[in-house]
Order: sequence, then structure tokens, then C-alpha cells
Amino acid sequence: MDERTRGRERLAEVTSSLTERPDVGVGRMFGSEGYSVRGKLFAFVSSDGRLVVKLPGERIERLGLDNMVMRGSPMREWAAVPFDEGAERWRSVAEEAYAFVDSITP
Repeated sequence: MDERTRGRERLAEVTSSLTERPDVGVGRMFGSEGYSVRGKLFAFVSSDGRLVVKLPGERIERLGLDNMVMRGSPMREWAAVPFDEGAERWRSVAEEAYAFVDSITP
């Protein structure tokens, strides 16, 4: 199994309670399919199998996460969580990303 597939399986597992909510759907961004709140993406898996989430920049720093890098530039509100950090870390960060995007999406 490749890294992206492994990451997608974990993401589906750790977000199962979130994906049951009526305002959560599947969306596409950065060439990957992920989960959205009312059409705004909050979590997806990168090609190398990391969880990528939308969070405020200062929160990314406090969590000790790296910003996702696209074409050599760090994306200010997108953080990457390595697969090695485990399912519970993925779950808590994904839930926080959902809450953040929910709060900023009309």
C-alpha cells in the first residue's frame, strides 16, 4: 500500500464522527480529495501520506507542526502532520481543523 492510500485510510478512520455531520462533505484541493465544512476544505492527505489541515498560523506554531510547502513556499494556514505521529494526534488535529474552518465559514 502506498503512503497516500495508507494516510487516506487513517484519515477516514479518525474523522468518522466528523464525516457523519450534515455540514461535512468531500472536497478537492491541492490535487487531493479531503473533507470540507460547507464547501471549505479542512483536512486532506498529501501525496507523501501526511495529514494536511487548515489552522491559524499561530496555532500551527504552538502545536509544533510544520507548514505545508507548495512549490517551495510555506502555506501560512496549512499544517502537515506526519503519519508517524499516530492516529490520536491525527484525530485531535483534524477535529481542531474542523472547528477552525467551521468558525470562519458562513
